[in-house]
Amino acid sequence: MTPEIPFRRNVVEPVECIKGGWELIKNQYWLFVGMTLVAVLIGSAVPIILIGPMMCGLNLAFFKTRRGEPVEFGTLFKGFDYFGQSLIAALLHALPILVVVIPAYVFFYISMIVSIAAQGNEPNPAPFFGVLAVFGLFWLVVMIVIIVISIGFLFAYPLIVDRKLKAIDAIKLSFRAGLSNFWRLLGMMLLTGLMTTVGVLACYVGAFLVMPLSYAAIAKAYEQVFGLSEGGEFSNMPPPPPVFN
Repeated sequence: MTPEIPFRRNVVEPVECIKGGWELIKNQYWLFVGMTLVAVLIGSAVPIILIGPMMCGLNLAFFKTRRGEPVEFGTLFKGFDYFGQSLIAALLHALPILVVVIPAYVFFYISMIVSIAAQGNEPNPAPFFGVLAVFGLFWLVVMIVIIVISIGFLFAYPLIVDRKLKAIDAIKLSFRAGLSNFWRLLGMMLLTGLMTTVGVLACYVGAFLVMPLSYAAIAKAYEQVFGLSEGGEFSNMPPPPPVFN
């Protein structure tokens, strides 16, 4: 039986996470830029299969840095030590999103075809705009669902790496902790998203320079919520109070 791992509610400080993320990577900034870029490229090449090990490798590098342990570029590929569990986590992350997104597109195209066919010889834009309005509202709901799922999974890979949890246990705990800090994590994601957008406007290259900071901020948020299993910010503090469902 997996031991209960306590976590803290409403403790994530978005600005402090970003500042702490920068403190984490600034001394080896270009190393983390290279690692993040390679992780994203490899993870995007075969998304569901390779994204998990790459995220585990990045988190491992962040945690080793936080503990004062040496980090090299090859640390990224140590994420494959967690391949099985990270693959399960990636599959479970992608599945609900695909279940929501694919039917949304099918619904949209079928509705478009039906609305065009129903016009006959007398074009009437009303059905077309009606379909767009309904699809827009439906897509808004879909985006909210995706945001909730993404925040729920935010700590899954860090938990697999830091606490050596099985994927299912990591996901369950990540959802509980993520939703208990939902609005603060959403604020952090909006801030890092804004920085990424500014980076995109800077000839897109800036986005790659911001990416390691975005991932480091998540690692810092994880530390605020859980602490690190071996040393770290909360190592000399009493354990958090138990969490009651």
